[in-house]
Amino acid sequence: MKSILLPPYAPTLIESTRAIGYTLEAAIADVIDNSISALALCIGIFFYPIGDSYIAIMDDGCGMTAEELNTAMRYGSQNPNEKRSANDLGRFGLGLKTASLSQCRTLTVVSKNHGHIEARRWDIDHVIASGDWSLLVLESEDEINQIPRIDSLKAIESGTLVVWQNLDKLKVGELDFERSMGKKMDEMRVHLSLVFHRYISGETGLKKMQIRMNNIPIEPADPFLLWRNTQVMSDESIYIEGSKVTIRPYILPHISDLSNAEITALGGKEGLRKSQGFYIYRNKRLLVWGTWFRMMRQGELSKLARVQVDIPNELDNLWTLDIKKSTAVPPEIVRNNLASIIERLAGKSKRTWEFRGKRETNDSIVHIWQRFRGKHGGYYYGINRDHPLVETFAEATPQVKRCIENLLKSIEAGIPLNQLYLDLTSDKQIENDIEITVQEVDIILRGLLEQISTPTGKMELLERLAVSVPFVNYPKLIERYREGSPYDSN
Repeated sequence: MKSILLPPYAPTLIESTRAIGYTLEAAIADVIDNSISALALCIGIFFYPIGDSYIAIMDDGCGMTAEELNTAMRYGSQNPNEKRSANDLGRFGLGLKTASLSQCRTLTVVSKNHGHIEARRWDIDHVIASGDWSLLVLESEDEINQIPRIDSLKAIESGTLVVWQNLDKLKVGELDFERSMGKKMDEMRVHLSLVFHRYISGETGLKKMQIRMNNIPIEPADPFLLWRNTQVMSDESIYIEGSKVTIRPYILPHISDLSNAEITALGGKEGLRKSQGFYIYRNKRLLVWGTWFRMMRQGELSKLARVQVDIPNELDNLWTLDIKKSTAVPPEIVRNNLASIIERLAGKSKRTWEFRGKRETNDSIVHIWQRFRGKHGGYYYGINRDHPLVETFAEATPQVKRCIENLLKSIEAGIPLNQLYLDLTSDKQIENDIEITVQEVDIILRGLLEQISTPTGKMELLERLAVSVPFVNYPKLIERYREGSPYDSN
């Protein structure tokens, strides 16, 4: 048996790899991964959509020598099965090239190490013309000085500058590229603020990193709202092939306790409901979020539940991590351990949603509405016939009583349950715009007391009203009537 060398045809392969499916934000995040691996603390992203448009990403990391830069520009420069340093966010040795060239036709990488600058360039049109993997080496001062943002790199001690030019993919179908680029920048800011939020916030164990877009800092977007009264459940650890996977569940505050800005930040475009589920971090970089991996359905009562899962890079093969770092599937041993966590978490999330309902049916308070279990396992709501406001008609004529009872039954039968469900399960915080003022409560209270002839009867009624809605919310008013002066004066 003989073998022949059959290297891939460079022009065809390099064009094919552009169609892997990178979005702009995923591509830039992939480049930032290299900056983190290079121990950068400051990363700048620059969008220039006018004229000879370009996108540049520059960091202040350790930089690369000529040999290291050549290796970094090689397709498949790293074996995905090799053990890497703990802070290495790469895997396949393809990210820098495939991510960059998915958005542009010309990729230039300039690196400064120990005061020496090296520059390399992949130009797809040059590869097509040469018919080979022909990497351009920029050596002369004129060639290097023509690179956008090169002066910024020269001004720092060490670092790397990545420049995308000939942005053909980004310009496809765009009538106003400058305008569309502005929109993409907004989407980029949201994406990076979430994906790298633990680095930007300087979480314990990480050096605080700054990412700036056109010189404006990106603020971290914490998906767990740790500065609020988020419930944090105890960590659970799973050891796989000697490596540790850490799982930390969270229950967010009830939606009624969140501001509109917080709800928008948590849910983004897809809504709060779509953002529940697992948040998978690889070396504290967010990979996948807003999914239960088909282990449970996304439901209304679980929309406050989120689970942080930290995995090390040596388990990449078990999580079937893809080139774009946008897909990660937990192995069976992890799924088995997650099942019990999900069950407990769903229960706590449901209780958080039901807390307000339980509080409204507390036996110590007389509510207008009561909740009953139906014959077929469901629930229905009825007006409390023992509420003091209803009991005021106890001495009415039978005809009036019938009219009152018919009115109450009509109200109960006409509850707009479907609309209430839509309102309560939406991501918008709802409030009851029908408010009752203290003056209106005072008038109602006075009218009730006027129907009682004896002081003892009035005091007994006040005792009942003090724990009844809506009077329970006006203790000072009740106290005034208890003292006797308001109603005795009449």
